[in-house]
Amino acid sequence: MSATTTVTLADLTRMLRESAGEEEGVDMDGDVLDVSFDDLGYDSLAMLQVIGQVQREYGIRLPDEAVADAETPRALLALINTGEHAPQTG
Repeated sequence: MSATTTVTLADLTRMLRESAGEEEGVDMDGDVLDVSFDDLGYDSLAMLQVIGQVQREYGIRLPDEAVADAETPRALLALINTGEHAPQTG
């Protein structure tokens, strides 16, 4: 990922939908930045799928413990876009 690439909320919601669908009654196009992933209908398995997609599409390796602490789209986007990623291996 280049230093100028930023993952946006639109990118994240697209990946959430592709990986795990969308909970009925949840408006992912609304103001969801500070809504917990649980409340949005995404469990830990769905989040693992999304993180895998972020890693594939953007070449970012995120530390597992940091991902577990990112409970909202705002927190996850901040983690992804800060550049504080796990070292690349292999």
